Amino acid sequence: MTSTDQRPLLFLDVDGPLIPFGGTPQQYPDGYPTYRPSHPAAGPQAAAANPLLTRIDPAHGPRLAALGYELVWATTWMADANECIAPWLGLPELPVVPWPEDSAEDEQKGLHWKTRALVDRAAGRAFAWVDDEITEADRTWVEEHHAGRSLLHHVDPRHGLTEADYAALTRWRSDC
Repeated sequence: MTSTDQRPLLFLDVDGPLIPFGGTPQQYPDGYPTYRPSHPAAGPQAAAANPLLTRIDPAHGPRLAALGYELVWATTWMADANECIAPWLGLPELPVVPWPEDSAEDEQKGLHWKTRALVDRAAGRAFAWVDDEITEADRTWVEEHHAGRSLLHHVDPRHGLTEADYAALTRWRSDC
C-alpha cells in the first residue's frame, strides 16, 4: 500500500496497549474497568463476540486520532481490528500490516516477529510503534536497519495506554 501522507506512522498493537491484561487482583480488586462503545457503529454484538472489547476505553479513539500520526494496525487481529475495534473507538478503517511467516533466525536473535515487517512497511518513513512486547533487541535492530526516525514505545500490558504513553508519543511527534 502506497501513501502520499507524510505524517509519521503509528503502528498500533491491540492486546496490551488497547486491551489491558495481566493485572493483579491488588492492582484491580474489582477487575478491569469496562466500557461501552461511544460510536453507534459498534453495537452490543461486538462485545458479545469478544468480551475483552469492553476493556477498550473508547476515549482512546479521539486521542489517537488527535496525535498527528497516520494510524496503522500492527496486530494479530489483522482485518478484524477494522471490523471490531475501529468502530468501538470511532476510528475509520485503518491500513493493516500483513505479517510474514515467523523467522527462526529472528527468534534466535531475540527479535520480535513484527519488527522486520514494520520497518519494511515504513520504507524509510518516520514511525512510532506501541506494543507490549518490544525489547532492546528490536530497538537495536531498527536503529541499524531503518533510515528514518523511529520510536519503539513499550506499553505496560497491565494498564494499557496511559497518560505517560500519550505524552511520550506527543513529545516524539513534536520533534518530527
